[in-house]
Amino acid sequence: MTAPSRTVAAAEPATRLVVGCGYLGTRVAARWLATGDRVVAVTRRRERADELARLGLEPLVADVTDPDFPAAGLPDAATVFWGVGFDRSSGTTHRDVHVLGLARLLAALPGSPRVILSSSTGVWGDEDGRVVREDTPAHPTREAGRVLLEAEALLRAHLKGPGVALRFAGLYGPGRLPRIADLRAGTPIAADPDSWLNLIHVDDAAEVVRVVAAAAAPGPLYVVSDGRPVRRRDLYGTLATLTGSPAPRFDAVAPRSRGADKRVDPARLFADLPIRLAHPDPLAALTTLVD
Repeated sequence: MTAPSRTVAAAEPATRLVVGCGYLGTRVAARWLATGDRVVAVTRRRERADELARLGLEPLVADVTDPDFPAAGLPDAATVFWGVGFDRSSGTTHRDVHVLGLARLLAALPGSPRVILSSSTGVWGDEDGRVVREDTPAHPTREAGRVLLEAEALLRAHLKGPGVALRFAGLYGPGRLPRIADLRAGTPIAADPDSWLNLIHVDDAAEVVRVVAAAAAPGPLYVVSDGRPVRRRDLYGTLATLTGSPAPRFDAVAPRSRGADKRVDPARLFADLPIRLAHPDPLAALTTLVD
C-alpha cells in the first residue's frame, strides 16, 4: 500500500465546522480562526454560544441528539471536526450522541467535507501492557469504547467525502491534570501503579487536528499520543510532588473506572504527517501546568 502523502495543502481561508466546542474543540477552532478561516461552532447551550461569539466564532445552537437536528442549515465546510463530549446529566446514552448524533450530522452535511472524528484509545481494553497500534484488534470493555468503534465504522461508510478517525490518548493541559482531585484528597487511585498511562497535551491534540485537516491525503485512522507512555506511579508521584499533595495511594484490586494497561504507538501518525509536538514529555509538561 502506498503511504499517504506528507504534502500539506496551501493555507487558504476556508469554512470549518466544529461540532462540540469543549476542551479540545475550542482549541481546534482557535487554530483555524487564527489562520483567517471562517469557523462555525455547534453548541447545544445558548449561554455557551455567547461565549463562542466573543471568541470570534459563529455559533450555531443545535443538539445532535435532537431528531430534528439541525434546525438551521449547516455551512458548506471544507472540514468538519466532531469533538462532542458526553454529558452524563443530559439523560442521553453514549450511542445517542456518538452514533445516532453523528449519523444525523453526516446526513445533513452539504458538499463533501473532510470529517475528522474525535475517538479514543479507550476502544482497547486491558492489553496487559502490550503495545497497540491502528491495526491491533480492539476489544473494548466499556460502553464508551464500544460506541466509539461503532462511530468509526459509521464514518468509514460515509460516502460524501473522506473521513479520518483520531483515537486520542488521555488529554491533559491547563485546568485538566490527571486525578489531581484524588491526589489532593489522598483518595486511593483504582489502578495498578505499574500500569501504563498514555497522554497527549490538549494543544498538541489540537495541532494534530489542524495538520490532518490540511494534509493532502491522510490515512483513515490514527492513534494520537505523545509516544511517551508513563507508569502511573511515576506520573502521579510527580504530580503529587509538584502540587504538595500526599504521596499517591493505589488500590489495584478495586474495579477500574477508566484507563486500562496498554502502550499506544503513534508511529504511523508521525510517519505520515509533519507533526511537531510542543509537549513531547508529559512529566516535563506537568511542571508548566501546576500553579
